[in-house]
Amino acid sequence: MKNFLFILLNFFVLNFFAQEDPKAKTILDDLSKTTKAYKSITASVVRASYNKDKKQTEKQDWKIQLKGQKFRLEIPGNTIVCDGKTIWNHNKDAGEVTIKNFDPNNEDQNPSKIFTLYETGYKYKYDKEEKLGTIVCHVIDLYPTVKPEKKKFHTMKLYVDKIKKQVVQMKSLLKDGGMDVFEVKSFKPNAEIAETVFTFDTKNFKPDQITDERD
Repeated sequence: MKNFLFILLNFFVLNFFAQEDPKAKTILDDLSKTTKAYKSITASVVRASYNKDKKQTEKQDWKIQLKGQKFRLEIPGNTIVCDGKTIWNHNKDAGEVTIKNFDPNNEDQNPSKIFTLYETGYKYKYDKEEKLGTIVCHVIDLYPTVKPEKKKFHTMKLYVDKIKKQVVQMKSLLKDGGMDVFEVKSFKPNAEIAETVFTFDTKNFKPDQITDERD
């Protein structure tokens, strides 16, 4: 769970001249406003990793469902479920479940933060307008300011649909020359999602398969 959100949410380098780019701020404010107005989000994302020679080393399909502070995330080998208070991480390969208290302000726990991460602790700069397929996008560079020297990334490039004001793609540029690309393949706002989606039943697991780290 932490690794997934770490990749999505922590893209790092200091850039002192980029903090108050008014054009970037307007676009990001519109993105945040639009996203916060959705009652729910159902999306599928393809994550592709590349080494410094631009060779693809990994490709994964991810699915996410969001509803307020609740979410369900399906990634290869793991299912992460949160009901707004408790978060369950089911490691399918190990047949184990880890349970923790949910902290909505923790970027490493809350995938909804991806849409508002720029609001605190980030600098940003408008890069350019670029077409991805048939979609015209604003490209904005984000530079976190909190302990960037400890991170694996130096820049996150955010591609925002110019018309729909939705995230289309994200690229995290690694300090070793590699790159992680997150492409939003489908995005459906305001879909009806049953509350049972955001709960996880541990009754079929043995006690030694469950690690409860709640306070």
